[in-house]
Amino acid sequence: MNPPNPPPKEAEVAKKQSSSAGGATILIALQVGSRALTFIVNQILLRFLSPELLGISTQLEVYSISVLFFARESLRVAIQRQTDEPQSGAPEDDEEVPAGHVDGRTAAGKTQAIVNLAHVSIYLGVIFAVILAWLYLRYTDIVVLNTPYFQAAFKLYSIAAVVELLAEPCFVVVQHKSLIKIRGRAEAVATVLRCLMTCGSAIWASRNGVDIGVLPFALGQAVYAATLALVYYGSVWSVSSAGGFNLMLTPVFSTDKAAYILSYFSRPLLVLGTSIFVQSIVKHVLTQGDTFLITALASPVAQGVYALANNYGGLLARLILQPIEESSRNKFGKLLSTVDGAPSKANIGEARKDLLMLLRSYALLSVCILSVGPTVAPLLLKIVAGSRWTTSGAGDVLATYCYYIPLLAFNGLTEAFVSSVATESEVNRQSVWMLAFSAGFAGSAFLFLRVLEMGAKGLVWANVLNMTFRVIWSTAFITSYLKRHGSSFAFSEIAPTPLTLASGLGTYAILLQTATTFTGGFTDLIKSGAVAGVFVIILAFGERAYLRECWTFMRGQEKRD
Repeated sequence: MNPPNPPPKEAEVAKKQSSSAGGATILIALQVGSRALTFIVNQILLRFLSPELLGISTQLEVYSISVLFFARESLRVAIQRQTDEPQSGAPEDDEEVPAGHVDGRTAAGKTQAIVNLAHVSIYLGVIFAVILAWLYLRYTDIVVLNTPYFQAAFKLYSIAAVVELLAEPCFVVVQHKSLIKIRGRAEAVATVLRCLMTCGSAIWASRNGVDIGVLPFALGQAVYAATLALVYYGSVWSVSSAGGFNLMLTPVFSTDKAAYILSYFSRPLLVLGTSIFVQSIVKHVLTQGDTFLITALASPVAQGVYALANNYGGLLARLILQPIEESSRNKFGKLLSTVDGAPSKANIGEARKDLLMLLRSYALLSVCILSVGPTVAPLLLKIVAGSRWTTSGAGDVLATYCYYIPLLAFNGLTEAFVSSVATESEVNRQSVWMLAFSAGFAGSAFLFLRVLEMGAKGLVWANVLNMTFRVIWSTAFITSYLKRHGSSFAFSEIAPTPLTLASGLGTYAILLQTATTFTGGFTDLIKSGAVAGVFVIILAFGERAYLRECWTFMRGQEKRD
C-alpha cells in the first residue's frame, strides 16, 4: 500500500525547502570553484603588483560595484517578493487580453512584470555610470589619474558595468524560477575567461617589459561582463519562449488599471523598490565606506595593505556566506511575501526554523574563526603572498580582520531576513538608523586613522563597531517581527554549548602563547594545525546533536510533524 501524499501546503513547503537547500549548495559550489580560480590568479598577480596598484584596482572595483548596486539591488529585493502563482478564478467581467500583452493574472504575466522591472536597472545603470564616473574623476588624486593606462581601464570598467546589467532580465528569471544551474554555468564560464584574460595580459606585459598599470583587471572585467550577458541570453531565451513571457519590455494586461504603470511596471513592486533604494544607498555607503574612507584618509600603500587583508579576510564571506545570504533572502521573500496577502503561520514557522538553524551554524563558525584565525591567518598570508606583504603590516591587519568576519556573517543573514519582510515604513525607519550608523562609522574611522594613526588596522576596528550596531538593530527587528506573528526568538536557541565555548577560549589562549615562539615557517603552521585539530574534535563532540540534525536536514530526511 502506497503511503498517502502529504497535504498540499506541506508538499509545497517541502518543495521550497528542498529547492532552497539545493540552490544554496550549487551557489556555494560555484563560489568555491570561481573564487578558488580567482585566488590562484591573484597569487600570480601579486608577483607583478605593488601595494599602490592593488589599491587603485580596488578603487576601480568599488566604482563598478557601486554602479551595479545602485542600479539593481533595490529592485532585486523587491522582485524577490513576487510570487509565481497565478490568480485563482477569473473575474466575471473577464476582458480579452490585447494583442502584444501578457496576462498579468497568469504565471507568465507575473514573470513578465519582474522582467520589465529588470529593464529599469539597465537605464539606471547608464545614469549612475555617468554620475559616479564624473564624481570619481573629479575627486581622485592626480597621482592615481596619471597611472599608466588608467583612463583606458576606467572606461572599460564603466562599459563593463552597463554590459553586465544587460543580463539583468535573464538573472531575475533565473532567480525567480530557481534555475540555479543556468546561473552557475553563466558565472563559471565568465569567471574562467576573466581570470585567463587578467592573468594572461599581466604576464604578457611583464615579459615584454610594458607597464600597463591596472589595465589587466579592466580587460578581465570587460570579458566577464560580455560573457555573462551572452551565456545568460543564450540559456534563458528558450525558457522565456516556453513560459509565455518575453525578455524584452512587454506590456502586461491587468483588469486593475492601477496595478501597472504604463502597463509595464508593477506599481506595488516599483513603490517597494523605490523605498528600498533610499535605504540601499545608506547600506552601500556602510558596506563600501571602508574603501571610501581609506582612499580619503590613508596613503596608497595603506590602501593596498587593507585591500589585501580585505580580499583574504572576506574570502569566506564570498565563498560561503554570500550564497547562503542570497538563497535565504530569496526563500524568505517568497515564504513571507505580503504581495498576495499575509504569510501563513506554517510559512512563518518554516522561515523561523531555517533562520535559527543558519544562525546556530554561524555561531559555531564564529567560535572557530575567533579561536584560530588571529594566530594562523598571518602565517598563511606569509606562505601565500610572501614576506613582501607581511612586512608591510598586512599580517596584523588580517589577524584583526578575523574579529570582523563573524559580525559580517550575522549581519548578512539578519539583514537578508529584514529586507524580505520589512514594510515601506519599516524600511524608511531602518534607513534613518543606517544613516546614524554611517555617521558613527565615519567618526570612528577618522579617530582610528587620523587621531590614533592605526592605519588599516584602525579601519577594521571601525568596521567592527559599525557592524555590531547593525546586527543589534536587525536582531531586534527580527525579534519584534516574530513576536507580532505569534512566534519567538531566543539567543539560547543559537548559542553553542558550554563545552564548545570553553574549548574555543582554551584554543585561543594556547595559540596566543604558542605564537610567541613562531619563526614564520611551516613548523609553526603544523603546531597551530595540531592545536586546531584537537579543538575541532572537541567541538564535534560537544555539538554532535546539532551536527546530526544539520546532516539529516541536508540529506532531505528530516521528519515532519
